[in-house]
Amino acid sequence: MTDLSAEIIALSDEYVLGLLTPTEAGLVEEIMARDLELAQRVGDLRDRLLPLDLSAAPVDLPEGFGVQVAEQLANKDQLPKMQFAGVQTENPANQPAAPKPWLAGMLAASLAGIAVGFGVAWMQPAPAPKVVAVLMDAQGVPQAVVDDYGNDTATVRFVADVPVPADRSLQVWTLPSTDMGPTSLGVLTGAGAAQLSFDDLPDPSAEQLYEVTLEPLGGSPTGRPTGPIIGKGFAAEQT
Repeated sequence: MTDLSAEIIALSDEYVLGLLTPTEAGLVEEIMARDLELAQRVGDLRDRLLPLDLSAAPVDLPEGFGVQVAEQLANKDQLPKMQFAGVQTENPANQPAAPKPWLAGMLAASLAGIAVGFGVAWMQPAPAPKVVAVLMDAQGVPQAVVDDYGNDTATVRFVADVPVPADRSLQVWTLPSTDMGPTSLGVLTGAGAAQLSFDDLPDPSAEQLYEVTLEPLGGSPTGRPTGPIIGKGFAAEQT
């Protein structure tokens, strides 16, 4: 990453929390497409926040919320104006701040540093997974996230502490079809982030089942899940 990495990292935190304007978010995404380290950090932070997102209870909008929004839109011509980069824009006090004027410069500097430091190959956007599955335990608590890229590779990241005895291994499975049955995607030595490689599986699809089980050391002796299920979930297609 560049000399501006501290500022970029701080900005990425705001990106994950949804505090950036659409313009700022778009610029951060441009940086992530060319800086895999930053993209990985954003992914890890999202994983850590995922249990909080899933545990949040729905909250009803306050009474009259729709009427208040309609009145504000009707009176938008009376909202205060502000100048940014020579363009006059409306900026209500309760709306996100205008894009930070140093952000465009940061983007240019970041891209230049990446091009010099890592070469043209790093300028290619990182591949996006075809499906993502959040694996939950019996109580509905997220345990891991599987990203399946549809090219015989996938990644798994754990979002909870999963104890693994010394004589046991974690194993990742999927169910491409009822005819194929449960198919191993890989054996893990511990509950850490890992890349999975496998052969001859069809492209993943929405609602495809994924799970992680606790197996004997080295993996299931039968080629099918035998141990307790640590977490399981159905894939969501990414568009």
